[in-house]
Amino acid sequence: MSFMLSNPHALVQLLKNAKNIPQQATELMKGKVACWKLSRPFHEHRRNLEWNESAAYTVRISVERAVNDCMRYRDSHASWDGPQIFSITERDNNILQEIRMATIAANQSNITRTQAYLECYKAYPELHWALLAHMVSRNGGWNMSDLKGGLMSDLMERSLKDNLYRMLERCNALIFQDAYPQLQLYMYSKQYGCSLFHLLPHFHVSTFMNAFWNSFWLERNSALLAVGLIINEQHYIEGRVVRQSFFQKNIFKNMTYQINHLAHVNQILFPLSKMIPSPMNERHVPSPSPGIVGLVLENFLNIEERINLGKSLYGLLFGYTDVLNQVTAYAQDTIHHGSRSEYWPELFTPDKETAVNSSIESSQLLDHEWLSVGQRIYSPTLEEVWFDMPYDPIPRYDWLKDKNVIQYISKPRRPFLIEISHNHRAALQKTALAHDIVRSLN
Repeated sequence: MSFMLSNPHALVQLLKNAKNIPQQATELMKGKVACWKLSRPFHEHRRNLEWNESAAYTVRISVERAVNDCMRYRDSHASWDGPQIFSITERDNNILQEIRMATIAANQSNITRTQAYLECYKAYPELHWALLAHMVSRNGGWNMSDLKGGLMSDLMERSLKDNLYRMLERCNALIFQDAYPQLQLYMYSKQYGCSLFHLLPHFHVSTFMNAFWNSFWLERNSALLAVGLIINEQHYIEGRVVRQSFFQKNIFKNMTYQINHLAHVNQILFPLSKMIPSPMNERHVPSPSPGIVGLVLENFLNIEERINLGKSLYGLLFGYTDVLNQVTAYAQDTIHHGSRSEYWPELFTPDKETAVNSSIESSQLLDHEWLSVGQRIYSPTLEEVWFDMPYDPIPRYDWLKDKNVIQYISKPRRPFLIEISHNHRAALQKTALAHDIVRSLN
């Protein structure tokens, strides 16, 4: 308070920023109405998610048996690290080596991982999860670049930004190093015309996934496999990242993180291709406001919420024809570098020299539907602001310990309110308001 009294300019600017708060609330309500109106056209062309309940029931039984085997093993041994690995043929050994080398090469950065997921989906479109992972990985890259972008850079100390990047990168890398060999094993199985999923234990894949891949090989249940991979990936990072003492202490219990997390919810965005007419743009007139569908993750620390969000994202992506077509076109036509200018160039720029750099960015966002030429928010590419980070050794253990996991093996639901462009802009405005207040005080 003494600082503001001795600095009248900061006090005046702070009061100006406070005047924006009611308008922020108004914009939020407008966003909810717009979400309803712009989501409705997508509902006209729904896709069948092709869930096979009989196959799902069989998988649940297999998972329950695996948990029982684990419990019996623990009763007689000190620990359970997964199924016993038996000797393999020379051909199998060569496949293992090729997959390990390919995984290391593709696991260098968020950029390489994101592209690798897309290549898997393009080669085998029945691998629905690969496209979902590609889009979620794009979001991971945008979140990483945000830490040094025009709005977030002033909101937290450097050590917290470094730790957040380390956490995001570790999640991204761990999921890839577990899931990519599984996708590769399917691709090799197709190539050789026989199942190679007996090799899963060699990549320390949880026994949870065995039944899903065996079922998929026989019946090609894309939705069921995607659900299995969603459940698996979230349990995989739960103990290795979310509950890890370093991240608990240095991020989740950090007051600055908690304040910013409350002010800026985590939105998972699926941009729509501008090359394909969108139901929200029936006149086919180009608009600076892009079509964006997506959902919000309120609490990253809650594994049940993360799993349910993943299933809802699957329902969003594969449950609506227009969404699938336009997101696929966007993914194939837009090279991923981690800058938000990749989906909203009228609002973001990767060029720091020409970006807005002021303490009134929230006012500018409120006063204009989009920013004028030369007035863009700085959103750098990943290569520009972060370097590839080698991560710590990965703990090797099978997370499958509890039968309660079976409850998540259910048909994904198609979410109803999906168009998120206005809500995304409202979240940016909230972040900009916090940015302006910090800049005013400093």
